[in-house]
Amino acid sequence: MSLFYPSLHFRYLAKHYTNNLLAILFGLSFAFAAIDYFQHVQKLNTSSNYKILYIFYMWQEALGMLYPLAIVFAVIMTKLALVKNNTMGALHAFGYTKKRLFFPLFVVASLTYALFLYLHTTDFSYAKDKANMLLDNQVHAYNVNDMFFKYNDTFVYIKKLDPVKKKIEEITIFKVSGNQVRYTISAPVAVFHSDEWIAQDATVKTHIYKKGKLIRYSVDRKERIATLHGYKPKIIESLYEGKALNIIDAYNTWKLLRKQNLNSDKIRAAIYDKAIVPLFALALLIILFFKLPFHARMMNLGGVVALSLGATFLVWGILFGLEQIGANGVLVPELTAIAPIVILWIFASYVFFTDERKIT
Repeated sequence: MSLFYPSLHFRYLAKHYTNNLLAILFGLSFAFAAIDYFQHVQKLNTSSNYKILYIFYMWQEALGMLYPLAIVFAVIMTKLALVKNNTMGALHAFGYTKKRLFFPLFVVASLTYALFLYLHTTDFSYAKDKANMLLDNQVHAYNVNDMFFKYNDTFVYIKKLDPVKKKIEEITIFKVSGNQVRYTISAPVAVFHSDEWIAQDATVKTHIYKKGKLIRYSVDRKERIATLHGYKPKIIESLYEGKALNIIDAYNTWKLLRKQNLNSDKIRAAIYDKAIVPLFALALLIILFFKLPFHARMMNLGGVVALSLGATFLVWGILFGLEQIGANGVLVPELTAIAPIVILWIFASYVFFTDERKIT
């Protein structure tokens, strides 16, 4: 059968699984957004347009957070519906194996994961921050004030950052060696251009020491000085204000922190949370599809549903707790995010390759 014209069973199963996936995903996300709205409606002292916008942003946040659960719940619903209606047994009677029946569901789930992985490289990841700005009645308050941080072998103080206009007001850079300030660079304005900040009308004060004592300093005026290479406005805002980052910005931030030998546990945890941890849904998809009964006579519907949902919530809860531990630096994120997913995938692979049984 041509790859571009899938077989009848593929289209049938993919359609049913997709319908269940969309119904669960949109149902869960809309419920999450509605509950959150009613919890915070008293704080939304804005126009109705902004209230609708707040719901929309929280719905986006819910989509990104809940889609792994929707992937798993959809396979439970699809599999049990097919078993209850004896469709699964009929497909086996026509010679379809478990692996062949599983493939359409896995393709749809993988495409869903790929879609949200792509969305997390865009402004989609910033939905909660936008909602919080509306909640704090700061619709146009984008400025970040009074930041002090290390950059290579210097220290940087920023009076005000406007991440939307990509503009800094009052920036000062200190070069310190031992207990001595070697020079300072100060400028009233810096603008972001081509992956670096251009400080305009900068004043460079070079401190001159003799026998460890400051004798004098020289003053130079520079029309333009390039600095803070790679420090995009969103990266600065996230590092020092706790804002969210999409995957691309988080990766660039991690490279900057690694280059400067600074702790990057929180940034790595954020990357793994968006790119690695959701893979647990695909592993559970394999485990549940092969472990759930294939015949109605073998199934206690209530018990199977309760056990499946309980196992899903248990795994999700454990991973969420480990993610918080990694983000707080108690353990390295590789142990709290990557290791559990690898273990889960090893078990899923074992199930996939050993659980094919002939249905009698």
